[in-house]
Amino acid sequence: WSGIGVRVGGRRVCGVGGRYRLRVRAASGSEEDVSEKKAAATGEEVSVDDQGGGATQQLLGIRGAKEETNIWKIRLQLTKPVTWVPLVWGVLCGAAASGNFTWTPVDVAKSLTCMIMAGPFLTGFTQTINDWYDREIDAINEPYRPIPSGKISEEEVKAQIWFLLLAGMATSYGLDRWAEHEFPVMLTLTAFGCFISYIYSAPPLKLKQNGWLGNYALGASYIALPWWAGQALFGTLDWKVMVLTMFYSFAGLGIAIVNDFKSVEGDKALGLDSLPVAFGIDTAKWICVGMIDVFQLLVAGILAYVGELPYAAAICGLVAPQIYFQQKFFLKDPVKNDVKYQASAQPFLVLGILVTGLAVGHHGPL
Repeated sequence: WSGIGVRVGGRRVCGVGGRYRLRVRAASGSEEDVSEKKAAATGEEVSVDDQGGGATQQLLGIRGAKEETNIWKIRLQLTKPVTWVPLVWGVLCGAAASGNFTWTPVDVAKSLTCMIMAGPFLTGFTQTINDWYDREIDAINEPYRPIPSGKISEEEVKAQIWFLLLAGMATSYGLDRWAEHEFPVMLTLTAFGCFISYIYSAPPLKLKQNGWLGNYALGASYIALPWWAGQALFGTLDWKVMVLTMFYSFAGLGIAIVNDFKSVEGDKALGLDSLPVAFGIDTAKWICVGMIDVFQLLVAGILAYVGELPYAAAICGLVAPQIYFQQKFFLKDPVKNDVKYQASAQPFLVLGILVTGLAVGHHGPL
């Protein structure tokens, strides 16, 4: 479980597994960029005045964060709450796909508990461990960040990693007991997700150094794993639905590639084999939109094949504006227009995931 990948400054943080990276940054050439570059070069702290108000950013764990000395705010910043949202949405989609979720106090409590497990605990674990393994790079590029700046000690970081990991595992086991599972499917999914999170950030594998493996780990983690958890909690998870969600994970891989175009030079310097580095910007942008569009349309085709025509038509309708925004923004200039494209197009993809969950819940076993 990795949380949406967020690129903070010029640095990658993980995204459930690692690199579905939502880029949260100011436009190029803004005062925020200038102040952060200056801080990275000189080691100066970035003040709230320089950043344009960072209290909210600090709490969310995104760029422009206020300098803090309160240890609990620093701990929260390490977990990057802004990255919890896709996991919470994924749990909701999985619950819808089960066909068994009802708006009763018990089911709502179960779903909220699962969301806390996926978001604060497991995504928080992933983001913290990612910052830990990036501490040496951050000491050079972003020395004002919590770990390299010394605002939180190594012992405190390790304690946070272990607490979040064990809290997530314990919660998943509790959900298995609550759902009366004979096999601990929630605990198994959690253990698998934590393993992916670890190898995404940690050597020797460090999946995020490879464009294909890192981006797919992010896509699968952010879309498939929380869906599986939500569906397993309220119903039965079968292999056909797992394959269907993996198609969306390939679309998520395409989304992750979008975040790589702005940092081609930095990726080359750091030895990160992103898709734009490996194939060049012109080829990579077509790979990107192809992954996003084709796999959504494959999902629509599967739903049409099993007789869920209204849902299939809805997904096609949601793909259409994405193609429009790809032509309008992304394909013209993926470096300049990446944020405009994602802000315009991604809501339609995210809504399509929920439509798919509702279709599965309506149809029953595929």
